[in-house]
Amino acid sequence: MEAIKNRYEFIFIFDVENGNPNGDPDAGNMPRMDPETSHGLVTDVSIKRKIRNYVEIVHQDKAPYCIYVKEKAILTHQQKRAYESLKISDKNSNHSDIEMARAWMCQNFYDVRTFGAVMSLKEFNCGQVRGPVQINFAKSIDPIMPQELSITRMAVATEAEAKKQKGDNRTIGKKALVSYGLYKTEGYISAHFAKNTGFNEEDLQLLWESLINMYDHDHSASRGKMNSRKLIVFKHDSPLGNAPAHQLFDRVRVKKKDDLPPRSFDQYTIEIDRTKLPEGIEIDEQL
Repeated sequence: MEAIKNRYEFIFIFDVENGNPNGDPDAGNMPRMDPETSHGLVTDVSIKRKIRNYVEIVHQDKAPYCIYVKEKAILTHQQKRAYESLKISDKNSNHSDIEMARAWMCQNFYDVRTFGAVMSLKEFNCGQVRGPVQINFAKSIDPIMPQELSITRMAVATEAEAKKQKGDNRTIGKKALVSYGLYKTEGYISAHFAKNTGFNEEDLQLLWESLINMYDHDHSASRGKMNSRKLIVFKHDSPLGNAPAHQLFDRVRVKKKDDLPPRSFDQYTIEIDRTKLPEGIEIDEQL
């Protein structure tokens, strides 16, 4: 299938209730936040991880929807598949061989042709790919107040621990969470880079599907209740685009209805300014 021919931008809004949307390993896995404003943060890496996991579940890691950056994957093993399929020798590979391997990786791995990848490793070099889909850090609409709660497990891991506790057999742990947070991120899709990787209309629809459904397949005790709330897509009628991205993003306003602490999505309104749209721009609400 032919690569997409339109430029896109999108705004993705999601929320968390009584959970940790993205732990910060530099802060004891507490929810990430801007230290100056106390607004919550979720990295682009976290969001792309959820997209990858959803695609892997739906397509069972089969070409052309294999996932390159899987949890606990060894990347040279993934790239070796290209060399074996193309019958290229890793010992004598040249620029042409690397380009063929790069193209094979784009054809078979969804996340490579979507997000790009650095595959110029010493073994089974597959070059570098700049992906057409880029996503910003998500930021909460309002400041968050992370909590760290003590939790009790009525058991111990080893007999040695049990002897130290003289039969009490309790383990105290910690759990970090945000009572509620509504987060917004922006994304960009380049038709120019899509042409280089083969990112097509089916891939695009799978991206939208992933953003809408990914949190329903990612529940855990630590993440609490996370939901995709809104996906707003700006479609340009040309590959280069018809308006600056920031002007389109500014048309979406998320406002809080009251002065109470944020505790639910019902406390917010999402407004989209559709007046005097630049020529060649369409706005589509996918969710």
